[in-house]
Amino acid sequence: MPDRRRILFLFSDTGGGHRSAAEAIIEALKLEHGGQFEPVLIDVLKNYTPLPFNHLPALYPEMVRIPRAWGLGYRLSDSRQRARALSAALWPYLRRHIRRLVRENPADVIVSVHPLLNAPVLRALGRRRPPFLTVVTDLVSTHALWYHQRAERCLVPTQAARQRALECGLSPRRVDVVGLPVAQRFCQQPGEPADLRRQLGWPLDRPMVLLVGGGEGMGPIFETACAIASKRGRYGLAVIAGRNTRLRQRLEAVDWDVPTFIYGFEKRMPEMMQAATLLVTKAGPGTITEALNAGLPMVLYSRLPGQEDGNVGYVVEQGVGVWAPGPLRTAAAVHDWLARPGQLKQAAATCRALARPDAASTIANTIWSYPLRSTKPEAQGAQLQGEAAH
Repeated sequence: MPDRRRILFLFSDTGGGHRSAAEAIIEALKLEHGGQFEPVLIDVLKNYTPLPFNHLPALYPEMVRIPRAWGLGYRLSDSRQRARALSAALWPYLRRHIRRLVRENPADVIVSVHPLLNAPVLRALGRRRPPFLTVVTDLVSTHALWYHQRAERCLVPTQAARQRALECGLSPRRVDVVGLPVAQRFCQQPGEPADLRRQLGWPLDRPMVLLVGGGEGMGPIFETACAIASKRGRYGLAVIAGRNTRLRQRLEAVDWDVPTFIYGFEKRMPEMMQAATLLVTKAGPGTITEALNAGLPMVLYSRLPGQEDGNVGYVVEQGVGVWAPGPLRTAAAVHDWLARPGQLKQAAATCRALARPDAASTIANTIWSYPLRSTKPEAQGAQLQGEAAH
């Protein structure tokens, strides 16, 4: 039996998108190559950095609750020169921990799906090292820390992200536009909406609005749902409360003026997206990508300053959605779109034209294109340890 490739995925749970992207790529690799490789998925900040960095995954939800401060920090650090200076300043503090990461996790290929990890890991690896690939998981507005000139390949989701890579000094031959990787269940051929609605118990005789707030049910979901339903009309509403039990209880206690369906954490999101007429969501890159794959136009009600700023412009400029922050504006935008079914139909077609459902498969094929290293993992680890000591 030939040696199995060991593929190391570096991520951190600062937001759900980094882990989700890595898992989507691993899923695509398994579909093509089965038991021929060993995936290793490591939350680097949590497991291989000192205080306070190892607490960033847990603190992230609280940090983004102050969007102005988050956006200011993002902008102040977002240039090629500042990113280099920041990485250099942090290196003495991180060096011992990142070198331990390299020493303990030899691999045939290393894939980073987080911007904070590229510079320190590449520095710790030294000169003789496995191929290092970066998969950018922000859609349009991409921080300079994503782009390191020593990475063999940088795989980006959009042309705007590619242009940013070039501005940060990457060679054009190392940057490929492949789309954003999402789970295979969001990449299937669309089902028949009527059949899906029957399975979900949704009405067949009216458009359906799907309102989501992520897995944690964050944002003004309750107020937005009430504002949408208060205008009444011939439409239905499905609200995803996620793991937010209190939000779900509040929603279930309302006497709704339109047919309304309340859900907690849902595993049927692909079916719901394909069955819905319009999506109401924050401007997260993963949800936008999933909606494009489903041919589902959207109303964006919030965004995280910095990495999600460009997502709003992208959705609006491409004609697949509108920006309407605040419950009252969101509700008005929803009803405006529902009143123009022809425009909704055109936007749905544009979504499908923009979609890249094969993104995870393309990335998996790129990873697999790098040959199995002749050096055994144990020897690689010793080699990398020697490099890191210099």
